[in-house]
Amino acid sequence: MTVDDTGSGADADGRVDPPQDADSGGDPLALRLEQLILGAERRYTPFQAARSAGVSMELASRFWRAMGFADIGQAKALTEADVLALRRLAGLVEAGLLSEAMAVQVARSTGQTTARLAEWQIDSFLEGLTEPPEPGMTRTEVTYPIVELLLPELEEFLVYVWRRQLAASAGRVVQAADDEEMVDRRLAVAFADLVGFTRLTRRMEEEELGELVEAFETTAADLVAARGGRLIKTLGDEVLYAADDAGTAADIALRLVETMENDETMPELRVGMAFGTVTTRMGDVFGTTVNLASRLTSIAPRDAVLVDGAFAAELIRTGDAPASEAEAAEAVAAAEKEGEEPPAYRFALRPTWQRPVRGLGVVEPWLLTRRDDGRP
Repeated sequence: MTVDDTGSGADADGRVDPPQDADSGGDPLALRLEQLILGAERRYTPFQAARSAGVSMELASRFWRAMGFADIGQAKALTEADVLALRRLAGLVEAGLLSEAMAVQVARSTGQTTARLAEWQIDSFLEGLTEPPEPGMTRTEVTYPIVELLLPELEEFLVYVWRRQLAASAGRVVQAADDEEMVDRRLAVAFADLVGFTRLTRRMEEEELGELVEAFETTAADLVAARGGRLIKTLGDEVLYAADDAGTAADIALRLVETMENDETMPELRVGMAFGTVTTRMGDVFGTTVNLASRLTSIAPRDAVLVDGAFAAELIRTGDAPASEAEAAEAVAAAEKEGEEPPAYRFALRPTWQRPVRGLGVVEPWLLTRRDDGRP
């Protein structure tokens, strides 16, 4: 809702025209739907909202830009909730709980996340529920009662999921070894990429392609969550996830490959993983470790998992994989000689040819597989 502060939007009679570029387009039913969702009527221009919140127009514009709201000029399109949101953000800054830059980041991260959620709910969820049951009925006429019923339930569910995710994230932060680890942490990072996706886009109908992408993202998200990882983002034919330990990330990667192999409708998959220091910001991850995982994905064989040397060393350190098959055989022989239980390695590692990786120098990838004697 980026605006300027050059006027109130009123004409000579003091009347404020409704926004001409609003999504409703002046449709009475669309305006009713908007009012239902927002829970309030349009009362303020952006200038009036900023003044009522006690916020400068410049700061209000920064917040609205960060939240991803469109420029509406000085139309009377804002509600009491918009004023309250401005007042709360500004209050956090005034109280010293957030810097102005951090408050803008909060607005941006919240706006980006909820915008994607809202688009999905309207495009995929409501669309299927609002097919007009009778000729002559508009989609809006059908949508209104559906939204009226679903809105409170979806709102409560959204808050519930957010609180659970916040609790999990806070738990990870308080367990960090020091303050630096809260931002720069040692994580296992993995990219899983569908092979030949570009060719598929030329052969498949749009609906089929959409179903394939949705099935892949759903499968990946479920596996990552169930096995203890965190899905960072999805990129259509690729997903990025992270885990606190290499063993968890390795298990997820192999399960993804195995699941895709058993589904005849899905393309082949390749996974690249790296372990090391990662910078986390606004729910995303950055740094050399992430770049290396991405590069390894691009050179991984079909239906295979490549890891970097640090990832392999971490699996060996934690006892999830032997340094070599010779070492594994020696460990088994020693355990049998002492009458002890032999180590149950979950994974096997095989070094591959060293190769130059663009921007990262020469690396020695390791091929990761699952050991039959270590399968859970």
